[in-house]
Amino acid sequence: MTDMFSPIEQVRQVLQRFQDYYTRRDPALLEPFQELLADEDLEVIGTNAIQPGKDEWHLGKESARDIFLGDWHGWGDVRLDVAGARIRINGKTAWLSTTATVSKTIPAEQNYADFLEFIQKQLDSSTSTAEEKLLYILRGGSNTLYELRRGERFVWPLRFTAVLALQGADWKFQHMQFSFPTTYFPDVRILE
Repeated sequence: MTDMFSPIEQVRQVLQRFQDYYTRRDPALLEPFQELLADEDLEVIGTNAIQPGKDEWHLGKESARDIFLGDWHGWGDVRLDVAGARIRINGKTAWLSTTATVSKTIPAEQNYADFLEFIQKQLDSSTSTAEEKLLYILRGGSNTLYELRRGERFVWPLRFTAVLALQGADWKFQHMQFSFPTTYFPDVRILE
């Protein structure tokens, strides 16, 4: 980074570059995109993360490739509020938080077909009881019908938080987390 910008503006520029890659969603750009990431001790926590090192809780740069490619392939149009990002710096460490949206148009017929495919997978599952399968299908079916009555254009609010470390002259993402706000019961629950 050039010295003519304040450290906060340098971090904002890195966030803008991150946004630019998410806007393009081009898998061919994954290697230059990863230049924004720390080489060691990188941690990326996605919206479906529950435990470190599993599902969308990626530990390390190589593991994190999966979440970015998955986002670029099927998640939708991610828009971070780069200008409004709250950025704080202490020495060689910066942290930020900002709002964002994920937008996607899902035609009703595709949504219905996807849910029917999900139902088949549920029915084929051998780990759930018949009652559990039925309840899960009913819950998902009601939600699918409710959401599609609201339109085929989905815009979900998102929170993005990150920690960046100054490595040489460049700020690199060391830790990041994507999260959706929840107003009802969370989707995941631990039963004791």
